[in-house]
Amino acid sequence: QVQLVESGGGLVQAGGSLRLSCAASGRAFSRYNMGWFRQAPGKEREFVAAISWSGTSAYYTDSVKGRFTISRDNAKNTVYLQMNSLKPEDTAVYYCGADSHQSVQAMGVIGSGNGMDYWGKGTLVTVSS
Repeated sequence: QVQLVESGGGLVQAGGSLRLSCAASGRAFSRYNMGWFRQAPGKEREFVAAISWSGTSAYYTDSVKGRFTISRDNAKNTVYLQMNSLKPEDTAVYYCGADSHQSVQAMGVIGSGNGMDYWGKGTLVTVSS
């Protein structure tokens, strides 16, 4: 079992920044590729970014490229999402997920997060205009 807890969400003005964290406990964190997903009100869950277990490979959805950066610290069992130049359309509940089989590219292609092994409960990000 892996337990995931997201933090760092909040209210920010458009153009601002936030850093989300996802702390993992339980089985070996470094075995898992990690992804960030989001779900806006009334919309389906969508892929945001993913990072490989080693941290050497990352993948982003087009709408966040150049603005968001995913990273991880395996010594701290934590994955991060640095979000800059935030837009109102980034408003959503952000979830982190862990998977031991899907590549970071597969997470992006699947998009919905289906098949992920573990999920956190999410953290709300609200971007005001």
